[in-house]
Amino acid sequence: MARKIALVVNPTSGRGLGARVAPVVQARLESAGLTVESYQTTCAEDVGRISAEVIASGADAVALVGGDGTIHLGAQVLAKSGMPFGVIPAGTGNDFARGLGLPLKDPTAAADLIVAGNTRTVDLAVAKDEFITTVVAGGFDSLVNKRANAMTWPKGNSRYTVATLAELRTFKPLQYVVTVDDEVIETSAMLVAVGTGPTYGGGLQICAGAVIDDGLLDITIIQPVSRLTLLQLFPKLSKGTHVGHPMVRALRGRSVRIESPGITAYADGEPLGPLPVDVTIAPGALSVFA
Repeated sequence: MARKIALVVNPTSGRGLGARVAPVVQARLESAGLTVESYQTTCAEDVGRISAEVIASGADAVALVGGDGTIHLGAQVLAKSGMPFGVIPAGTGNDFARGLGLPLKDPTAAADLIVAGNTRTVDLAVAKDEFITTVVAGGFDSLVNKRANAMTWPKGNSRYTVATLAELRTFKPLQYVVTVDDEVIETSAMLVAVGTGPTYGGGLQICAGAVIDDGLLDITIIQPVSRLTLLQLFPKLSKGTHVGHPMVRALRGRSVRIESPGITAYADGEPLGPLPVDVTIAPGALSVFA
């Protein structure tokens, strides 16, 4: 019997990229002999509702066409369901797909991984009763994220660069209390980020070296630096070469609490809520085609 795949498409992701790649993906899956039932989302809430319907329908797997926001919403339902989960990257950042090593600009190649049927389990973070697929951020980076989300120009990852330059003009270091397992750290910092995978913001390796299935959270603290130094650090984040900088502190643990007054945490590129936030790890919570 042919495998039945539910293809859940966010047509607005990546400024319409989701709608453009979905027919290509469906054709590739069907040409390989899979039965495909396609669903289109019309609002964010649709992703979770449709994912729940897919689980109940008896489908063998689900494939989401979208960006990190779409993946985040689907993961809330699909985590721990045991249903294999395919990702067709079609967003602005695509950091979850990047952490899995998926082809980011070749939807046919991404579909081929679903056809092949090989799966692995990956960890998810948990914060404020939500599963997080990439990074929880609180500080300079979350302010950049807020600004970038509100921008309509430029397109793609360059939005984050423009937003970074804009925030640098007025940003001052913040006071944090960061608790990693039983270690309490009181420090001034530019940002604190906690992730299961290495990247956020469209490829910035804020948690360079993070392994998505090691059962641990990776924590990065960038302590106070000048605006010029912070500006110089951001290009290094793309390559992970910020590791080892004297003002960059990297830790690992199974639970993290971040406290800083007046700061909103972001997760998977979307607002999570005001600090403080407690982050824990859910090992092997999601089964993915990879």
